Amino acid sequence: MIEIPVKRVLRHAAPTIAPETPITEAAVRLRAPEVSTLVVLEDETVVGILTESDVVAFVAETLEPHPVETVMSSPVTTISPGESLIAAAELMQADGVKHLPVVDEGAYCGLVSASMLAPYLSRNRLEIDWQDDPIRIDAGEGHGIRVSE
Repeated sequence: MIEIPVKRVLRHAAPTIAPETPITEAAVRLRAPEVSTLVVLEDETVVGILTESDVVAFVAETLEPHPVETVMSSPVTTISPGESLIAAAELMQADGVKHLPVVDEGAYCGLVSASMLAPYLSRNRLEIDWQDDPIRIDAGEGHGIRVSE
């Protein structure tokens, strides 16, 4: 395993919130596609962390029951099973969603999420449009690499 220090991957501008902030305001902030966690700060000290699941648990345990249709997102962004993972990621980004129901000719097939796509997609996609003859790279004798056409 490659040893990489935490400081190389941390988000310096991670979203924070004060402990006295109303949960409804926190929930609004957690709706942003790029925000799944809020670090709770009192002055400059970390006193807690609030996640989407914390808000869901709170709602499940404390509020009056309401039908799902009162809070569901609609219309829903969907994708067909034949589309590429890149197309799915681009659609998620464009529509600001983290989940795409997979629909084939109107029938529900399953669900893909941003976290499911992550292992398959590079954060920095490199696209090369080669306009010349193919190049073959062979391991040459000795220590070098020989490039041949």
